[in-house]
Amino acid sequence: MKLLIASRSRAKQREIRALFEGTGLELTFPQDLNLPPSPEEERLETGETFEANARAKAEYFARKVFLPTVADDSGLEVFSLGGDPGVRSKRWSGVTGTDAEVDAANNAYLLRRLLGAAPERRRARYRCAVAYLPEPRAVAQIFEGSCTGEILTAPIGDRGFGYDPLFLSDDLGKSFGQATTDEKDQVSHRGRAFAALLRNLTGAP
Repeated sequence: MKLLIASRSRAKQREIRALFEGTGLELTFPQDLNLPPSPEEERLETGETFEANARAKAEYFARKVFLPTVADDSGLEVFSLGGDPGVRSKRWSGVTGTDAEVDAANNAYLLRRLLGAAPERRRARYRCAVAYLPEPRAVAQIFEGSCTGEILTAPIGDRGFGYDPLFLSDDLGKSFGQATTDEKDQVSHRGRAFAALLRNLTGAP
């Protein structure tokens, strides 16, 4: 089966390709189908929940290409900050630019918000919602995953993307910025959400 993965993030695309490796499912991405970004697409991630944003992206792209479509939305929730940045994780600092510039600005802003905070105020979790539409008129199926950790006082590691160098994983005992792709995939919010999707698609236990 051929699936459209409705993401333009190169870093996220690499992770998702790895998650689907060996499944026999064929992945395609918006750039493979010559789908240019549009103002309408830019307005899709305005929901109040990860599920709403994932659903909106899946529905938009499924109508464009008439392929089974998968979309996800994910982010970091810091408990002492009332769940921020949450659904605004990518745009939290308000900075625009390259992915690397935006990531650096968001990480710097997070460090400022938690400056001097005790370890118990640095508790956080990553969350991910994946929406799957077998065809445009279907009701999206939602699969979710999460993982917990602590926000470090300085970034460690140069792997991953987003807040990964600041997220000390409870499962791994290291930051996601230090983790290999395989290590992260086993325990990450995205890895767990996509694992649930794949069990549904392939019938695997």
